[in-house]
Amino acid sequence: MQELGVSPADAGDVAEIAEMWHAGWHDGHAEIVSPALVATRTPAEFKARVETHLHHTYVARLGGVLAGFYMLEGDEVYQFYVSGAFRGQGVAARLMADVEIALGGRVAWLACSVGNDRAARFYEKAGWTREGVENYTVETASDPIDVAIWRFEKDLR
Repeated sequence: MQELGVSPADAGDVAEIAEMWHAGWHDGHAEIVSPALVATRTPAEFKARVETHLHHTYVARLGGVLAGFYMLEGDEVYQFYVSGAFRGQGVAARLMADVEIALGGRVAWLACSVGNDRAARFYEKAGWTREGVENYTVETASDPIDVAIWRFEKDLR
């Protein structure tokens, strides 16, 4: 497989990231979260969220094509997505390895919506431990909404 290039995102990546995030979020979450949250998850909302979080967003490209991205917030893997076109090709594992290098030297964590079994299986296969269920407040264009999540952790020290 060709080299996966990972680099900090910039303003020129916003539309592409937002499109991937919108599609990936709806694929993984629309059937398992509240209709109220699904209603907020519009293309415009994802674009605004990418712009807000751009300073801690990293993009992965294969052959110049956006294959995935991740966002970090302190010790948290805030977002982690791989394009549907690149699933099953090892991109997620290679991208997670980059995440773990970036977060090395600490115990890192991530939130996975309860019911997102495909993502949970990937995190477990990557060595992350499911620590339990908790409420997680997600940002929306209007008011924050609480979502039940599985908290995953990994000691990267």
